Amino acid sequence: MKFLEKINHYVPIFLQAMLNLALIVVGITLVVFLFSEAWLIFNNLFTTHSSSAYYKMTEEILIFFLYFEFIALIIKYFQTGYHFPLRYFIYIGITAIVRLIIVDHSDALATFVLAGAILLLVAALYLANTKLLKRE
Repeated sequence: MKFLEKINHYVPIFLQAMLNLALIVVGITLVVFLFSEAWLIFNNLFTTHSSSAYYKMTEEILIFFLYFEFIALIIKYFQTGYHFPLRYFIYIGITAIVRLIIVDHSDALATFVLAGAILLLVAALYLANTKLLKRE
């Protein structure tokens, strides 16, 4: 019985440590990609000046913000005592859908559906920030 109590005590600690280590590795990787994306943005800013390059640059800026939001999510995870806030996932979803609309807006119906998805995510964000669901 004592052996099972020790296992029940140490297994969650071990798994939490492995999860934290994995998130630290993911965070460091995202920081590296964030800086490489920033380098790519600034490099393209001063070298190319065509109209298609501006669309590409807008796409790269939105990818930059996605990296930034994922890093902020990992930071918030450690600051809130090992909890991922729901609203950060909603922010990431909104940014990803906006990026998709900017990159591929050839089909009007698909763009309308994606805009509806953004509206649903904004409504979910409003609900997540109400007093009933807010944990912080």
